[in-house]
Amino acid sequence: MTEGWLALIQQAFGLLFSLDPEVWSIISVSFSVSFAALLITLVPSLIIGFVLAFSHFRGHWIAINLVQTLQSVPTVVIGLLVYLLLTRNGAFGDLHWLFTQKGMIVGQMMICAPVLVAMSHAAFTSVDRRAWETCRTLGASWLGAVWVICRELRVPLLMAVIAAFSRIVTEVGCSMMVGGNIAEVTRNIPTAIALETSKGDFAQAIALGLVLLILSLILNFMLGALRGAAQPRSH
Repeated sequence: MTEGWLALIQQAFGLLFSLDPEVWSIISVSFSVSFAALLITLVPSLIIGFVLAFSHFRGHWIAINLVQTLQSVPTVVIGLLVYLLLTRNGAFGDLHWLFTQKGMIVGQMMICAPVLVAMSHAAFTSVDRRAWETCRTLGASWLGAVWVICRELRVPLLMAVIAAFSRIVTEVGCSMMVGGNIAEVTRNIPTAIALETSKGDFAQAIALGLVLLILSLILNFMLGALRGAAQPRSH
């Protein structure tokens, strides 16, 4: 039994290092879609998190609780909502984005936005409001002051980015419903792992799982290095 698993792992590494076209097509789709969703959502989400932390308006607590609630919505429910919006009879059916990478990006944007907003709001809340007032007093523009505060909070904000990216790059439900798991078009790492496991092709599933594991290690090492750089050095 052990020899069988070792053979599967060897096959998995062989698929990766031999640049198997099918495996790397899946990896390419997964990363391109998830990075696009994250990049499009990042700045608006950080601004919303900042506004929720530094301003008070009617319904403020409702907005915060809504964002926190949206974090826990199952991805398959978000996938169902996006599917209904993009289907031929849906509100955005004329876009023909269903079963395309654009549709997947929309779904993943709706998944990662609440995570980014909630975690950035928590980070901005920890900042003394006098830091914002000082930046503005010294003549910094609104965006300039936000940028200064973001630099001071780079570690918790990076944690928010990593958490959001991890949530979308590993989700299955939304990608399956909106993307349709079409080979070389919308088949990403999670949907491919589910499909290949059900078919009994464990080598490809392990290879794709290794990619996610390596990505997780890289992101955590980056975060650890940034934390170490941010800590004051003792003399």
